[in-house]
Amino acid sequence: MTGSQVAPYGSWKSPITSELLVSETVGLGQIALDGEDVYWSEMRPKEGGRNCVVRRTPDGKISDVTPAPFNARTRAHELGGGAFVVAGGTVYFSNFADGRLYRLPPGGEPQPLTPADRDWRYADGIADTARGRLICVREDHTGSSHEPVNTLVSVDLQGSEQVRVLVAGEDFYSSPRLSPDGSKLAWLSWNHPNLPWDGTELWVAEMNADGSVGDSHLVAGGVSESIFQPEWSPDGVLHFVSDRTGWWNLYRSCAGGAEPLCEMEAEFGLPQWVFGMSTYAFASENRIICTYTQHGTWHLASLDTAAKQLEKIETPYTDISDLQASGGGVAFQAGSPKEPTALVLLDLTAGTMQVLRRSSQVAIDAGYLSAPQAIEFPTENGLTAHAFFYPPQNRDFTAPAGEKPPLLVKSHGGPTAAANSSLSLKIQYWTSRGFAVLDVNYGGSTGYGRAYRQRLDGQWGVLDVADCASGARYLAERGLVDGSRLAIAGGSAGGYTTLCALTFRDVFKAGASHCGVSDLEALAKDTHKFEARYLDRLIGPFPQRQDLYRERSPIHFTDRLSCPVILFQGLEDKVVPPSQAEMMVAALRAKGLPVAYVAFEGEGHGFRKAENIKRALDGEFYFYSRVFGFEPAESLEPVAVDNL
Repeated sequence: MTGSQVAPYGSWKSPITSELLVSETVGLGQIALDGEDVYWSEMRPKEGGRNCVVRRTPDGKISDVTPAPFNARTRAHELGGGAFVVAGGTVYFSNFADGRLYRLPPGGEPQPLTPADRDWRYADGIADTARGRLICVREDHTGSSHEPVNTLVSVDLQGSEQVRVLVAGEDFYSSPRLSPDGSKLAWLSWNHPNLPWDGTELWVAEMNADGSVGDSHLVAGGVSESIFQPEWSPDGVLHFVSDRTGWWNLYRSCAGGAEPLCEMEAEFGLPQWVFGMSTYAFASENRIICTYTQHGTWHLASLDTAAKQLEKIETPYTDISDLQASGGGVAFQAGSPKEPTALVLLDLTAGTMQVLRRSSQVAIDAGYLSAPQAIEFPTENGLTAHAFFYPPQNRDFTAPAGEKPPLLVKSHGGPTAAANSSLSLKIQYWTSRGFAVLDVNYGGSTGYGRAYRQRLDGQWGVLDVADCASGARYLAERGLVDGSRLAIAGGSAGGYTTLCALTFRDVFKAGASHCGVSDLEALAKDTHKFEARYLDRLIGPFPQRQDLYRERSPIHFTDRLSCPVILFQGLEDKVVPPSQAEMMVAALRAKGLPVAYVAFEGEGHGFRKAENIKRALDGEFYFYSRVFGFEPAESLEPVAVDNL
């Protein structure tokens, strides 16, 4: 690293500011293709986190489709996804404010399709145009039962507000898919205590003349086999992804059961945290365009289903998702260590790729960007874990001789999510100021096979913590970071890992929890239906193993905590309620430990408003400057730290 100024790590002036992050940045979401038109959703921090459906026509014109204040987002499963569908130029979408489905014809205004007086949530829809309806998942919150009721329903498109239940009886449903001739319906279902990456069932039913669902049969899956993304080929053969071998691979349904199309130690699937996820699509009857991950890197490929031959498609990207195909075009989200996530269109005929929309319009000089290094490191019990390491990088600065950088260990959410190597300006915010960052794919993360994902079964709060602590020690022992200035941060499940690491280990000197869990018993008693039994697998059945829930809840062991903590929380969070953070803050204040608490009105699980994204990022950096004793180069809004 070369630079013209010598300054302590943490005090480097960076052009990558929090204002820059939110002013020219959007969150790219669901993609849909309709003929030659490409549609996608954008989460816009500058519009209060509103999700807008956007259309790009073949002439290159890009325009907003859903007008303000409509917010194309669903709260089904609380986490959403699959909020809109397009057919013949008409967009059908879920509106976040009232939960109703709307029809938006070309050049028209949104028209409600579902009743206003019901607490119903919709997601994952498909157009059954021959029968004049949508088929989608409905989550019914109007009943008096403890949990909402999930079903597959049809919604009339003629304005009658008629909603008809097609399939019911299981705890959860997703991915309704009509065969090309409309004669069959496929779908996924699963039941407590499973989540979709644990075990799902793939069903197919005949469609009756009146549009009801007829005889059905189980195609694949079960309590210990995860099925992902069923799709019909253009000639009516059902395809799907299964992890029956320990890896999510592609299969097709046949008379003998399921036929593998490409057996690899690679993941063609993902944990279905939200609706509408897609890793493959049909370019023709015998050609699938797909994406898969190996060793933390995603690849694009073409699969000849007749010859069962996979041919890699070269791209500059290391992270690829949300893939859709239509005609000769393939659209997907992609990013690389040099580029933030973008919406890319691949022309299969010409073999050319075009960026349609970037998540960030910010252009950063490469001299300020830290390149991720994929590392493996030894962790406890003779195991190996994975991470991306980012050393400090700023072309204008070097540190004083002999000084080592502070380290921020990032613990992702899920906990089945995964860190990737796409350019993240939130990570570069830290590295360009003189922090090193370790983005950990601890045991339980996706992308390394089912066995790696299941390492966390019964071990949440133990194994993930061990991997984060081992990664920090690994870097400190090699002299790459300052072992006396190690911090850890994470959101949601990563917030729980953070609080456990600070409570049950003495490796870290500070930490930040964003919407994190402090009391597992409280979470088991008060969270949404989708995750209501998640802890059965990660911890143990409740209340039978109440002892484990108490043993692994940081709230009961604040006497072991001896370092400063900052907590950020959305006050409308239904996944991890605010009480989780508030209990922890009260306990730390009472103990006399340095603690800061930043709560956001109107925010749920994760922060969407520009001002709150800025406040959380700058607030965490300010907090570490006080704890680690460096002077930020810029003036930051202070955070009140009790007991400092």
